Amino acid sequence: MDNIGVFIDIDGTLYRNSLMLEHFQKLIRYEIIDPAIWYRDAKKSFLNWDQRKGYYEDYLIEVAAIYLESMKGLNRKEIDFISNQVIEMKGDRVYRYTREQIIWHKKQGHKIFFISGSPDYLVEKMAEKYGVTDFKGTQYLVDENNVFTGEIAQMWDSSNKHNAITEFLQHYNLSLENSYSYGDTNGDFAMLKLVGNPVAINPAKELLLKIKEDKELSKKTTIIVERKDVIYKLKPDVEILD
Repeated sequence: MDNIGVFIDIDGTLYRNSLMLEHFQKLIRYEIIDPAIWYRDAKKSFLNWDQRKGYYEDYLIEVAAIYLESMKGLNRKEIDFISNQVIEMKGDRVYRYTREQIIWHKKQGHKIFFISGSPDYLVEKMAEKYGVTDFKGTQYLVDENNVFTGEIAQMWDSSNKHNAITEFLQHYNLSLENSYSYGDTNGDFAMLKLVGNPVAINPAKELLLKIKEDKELSKKTTIIVERKDVIYKLKPDVEILD
């Protein structure tokens, strides 16, 4: 039997928020990061998205830059207890559909991979919680003293997620034709396009438009929308109301 891979984005696809945002807010709550940073820099971006005046992906990228600058100079080990809290307290706040799919894939013997733009030290803990095969997250680099340098190797864009899948493909000898991927934003486009069974979960408008424009991808993509206690399965040609 072919080695089947399952590539799952976390934020907005499995987890019903952003692990990075949860971590950022806890660091502020404990005053490890100056609370003024949120009100001075991040809140404007949040309100712009919350009031539906901007795109969610743009909001996350803006806040990620603020988070990165705030993390510079902090010791990774010293904030590890907060990273643990995020997973322990929030790790079950996931979409039912994706959680059940993970259970199903495990029963089929598929290899499951988390590929996320959130910090690798949070993605690692989430991967342990859900017992997946392997993971890739944005690397927040540290120096020899385990202090964050303010540099990253990002994993929230389509190109780097494509490269991550290529690495997993070679290492685990996977069959992409029969593999699955799950994503929600434009950064997951390459993940969806690479495999035989792509699933867009609560897709952002930009991603949905790209799927509709790609005839091959449109034919094979499943669209899942989960709201309240209802899971909707839609066709890619669903009408988009602007």
